[in-house]
Amino acid sequence: MRPFVHNTHSSRIVFGAGSLTGLPAELEVLGISKVLVLTTPQQAMLGERVAGLLAAQSVGVFSGALMHVPIEAAVEARAVAARLGADGCVAIGGGSTLGLAKAIALTSSLPIIAVPTTYAGSEVTPIYGLTEGGRKITGRDLRVLPRSVIYDPELTLTLPCAMSITSGMNAIAHAAEGLYAHDGNPLTALMAEAALRSFADALPHIQVNPQDIATRSLALYGAWLAGTVLGQVSMGLHHKLCHTLGGSFSLPHAETHTVILPHALAYNAPAAPQAMAIMARALDVESAPQALHALALRLHAPTSLRDLGMRADDLDLAADLAVQMPYPNPRALQRDAVRDLLQRAWQGLPPA
Repeated sequence: MRPFVHNTHSSRIVFGAGSLTGLPAELEVLGISKVLVLTTPQQAMLGERVAGLLAAQSVGVFSGALMHVPIEAAVEARAVAARLGADGCVAIGGGSTLGLAKAIALTSSLPIIAVPTTYAGSEVTPIYGLTEGGRKITGRDLRVLPRSVIYDPELTLTLPCAMSITSGMNAIAHAAEGLYAHDGNPLTALMAEAALRSFADALPHIQVNPQDIATRSLALYGAWLAGTVLGQVSMGLHHKLCHTLGGSFSLPHAETHTVILPHALAYNAPAAPQAMAIMARALDVESAPQALHALALRLHAPTSLRDLGMRADDLDLAADLAVQMPYPNPRALQRDAVRDLLQRAWQGLPPA
């Protein structure tokens, strides 16, 4: 066994159907009394429901969370939190809402209570992202790690099937890249494999019966595991590409992960045989990259960047941006090979 270092990040986890009702008591445990509830515009009604549950513990709802956290939205939300005298934030939603909460915490150190309604995994990571001037910048800071996470599978019952699938594929990407991370360790490998197995079981069943609470619970459990892996180790080419495509070309986050993942794994496969073997075992397949592409097709998820609105004329720039800054990856970053990867993903072809 090779030497390793493992850091444990401390978030309090509350898991179980109906656990949202315990949110007021959770704030008391954390010593927080005046929270700003954050949502996207689409989930504003859910935010109002949470504010009603909190009653006097809520100072209001800010429903301006946007994909990829534009710096303008972050500045506005910080100002609202300060004006209303909030001493914490409750972020209910997916990665966009959690990202906005983290942008507030980054400069104010306000504690975050996360209530995820998707499988994004951001709720258990110290990773933040901000988009400014067409470039998405990510970083790590323990100030943005939520103090408490409430996982209530009942909140995912209304997540549309298509979004459930792409959000799940996003989580699979966290686990998959965690298996070949240069700073991974035996514990993160165990969590990654368990996360992959959870989603391999859950996603096909969600498509058949999206109202099954047991299946939704399994997927949310997988999201917790995959997100924990994401927060503990470095991500490679896949995440770099997705951040580039999202921040610079405004492609939707989870759908982009779904399209890129099989191709990024195929790119790294020759340099990460052990990781590929674990993925194949967890998914009960021979080839993880091919199987994930086939799974996306089977579940009617997107497999083409072209269908997400990517222009063919922008592929060269995307390849340039993806290799511009060095970062850890099992296989050396080769601009032409990355460009070929993007071409196949744009056309919707199987991974090479």
